[in-house]
Amino acid sequence: MSTSGRTAAEDARTASDIAATLRDADFVRIVAHADGDALASSGLLARACTTVGIPFQVSATTLPTRRVESRDDECVVAVGATGGDVALATRPTSALAFDIAAELGGTPDPVLALAGAVAAGISPGAGDTARLLDAADGRLTRRPGVSTPTDDLADGLAHSTLFHAGFSGDAEAVQADLAELGLPVELDDDAHRRVASVVAFSVTGPADATPRAGETVERALRPYELDDDHPFATLGGYADVLDAVSREQPGTGIALALGHDARAPALDAWRTHATAAHAVLREATTGRYDGLFVARMDDAPVATAARLLGDFRSPEPVALVVTDDEAAAVAVGDPGEDADSDGTDLGDAMRRAGSRLDGHGTGSRPRGYARFDADAKEFLSAFREAL
Repeated sequence: MSTSGRTAAEDARTASDIAATLRDADFVRIVAHADGDALASSGLLARACTTVGIPFQVSATTLPTRRVESRDDECVVAVGATGGDVALATRPTSALAFDIAAELGGTPDPVLALAGAVAAGISPGAGDTARLLDAADGRLTRRPGVSTPTDDLADGLAHSTLFHAGFSGDAEAVQADLAELGLPVELDDDAHRRVASVVAFSVTGPADATPRAGETVERALRPYELDDDHPFATLGGYADVLDAVSREQPGTGIALALGHDARAPALDAWRTHATAAHAVLREATTGRYDGLFVARMDDAPVATAARLLGDFRSPEPVALVVTDDEAAAVAVGDPGEDADSDGTDLGDAMRRAGSRLDGHGTGSRPRGYARFDADAKEFLSAFREAL
């Protein structure tokens, strides 16, 4: 098969159609965008391919459109991006991937699909995830508290990228805050509620917290606790690790999504990624322009840092994190929206700015990423002109 250059709209096919295409393929190459939703989707598809005996390969990258050219003996599936022979581009891709895997004859994991959807910013039970929540009945239980991937609260709260709090990135600071609560060894519902209150206050309390910080932190509260068949303690924690590891160590993320025992290295990658992302919100040089809030660092996990900046610190409708070789931007608003308030296409702006500086850009209307050969100031100038 060969790359067709179809748009996402042109590639809007049913799960059964896509499953039939994969079933007829001699080899399936899955190219995923480096995010938690696409990573979960890739795992669902690859596990189904294994079940029915279809040879496959999975990779994850920040610039998937550069890897989707196919040969005659393979079918390329672009996940979280357009192009390829099949494209799963509409978020959450994990809901469609779940259906495709079921059509192929596999028994897809609804918890993995839900974790992918949560990583895409979708609340469990909303839209297409309602049927996933039904399918996962018995595997998760909702309780008070905060979503973390581990049962170690200090570790989970310090390294969560579901929110940015006063203690984020500092496990000792979390321990100090928790010590004041006098929590029991075995946390009951009341103890979980007190922890959630501390988190909510630490997120919304700082003078530079955005008005929407209180709304955004709600996504991390009242978690779905997972059963022992899954590698992480809560659904939100699972999503958090998937998203972080997809960007920090894609190979480890693929192993995790495929169901291999990659919990320990995935958690290590999550901690490293979170610490660096939270540092941006504290240490970066910032600038405010008409409609744009910018954070500049020498080195940073730009996509995660941009998301946190937009959710918890940006006073402008677009947040940008930029280093001397890459940048990411997000539109401040509902992650389910297709555009920011003024209709700017950030993916297109990133493509134009990146190409102007001998680089490449990608993205969609509400988010974009670029890699380039220039310093941060040069890219900022090019990006502002492209907006």
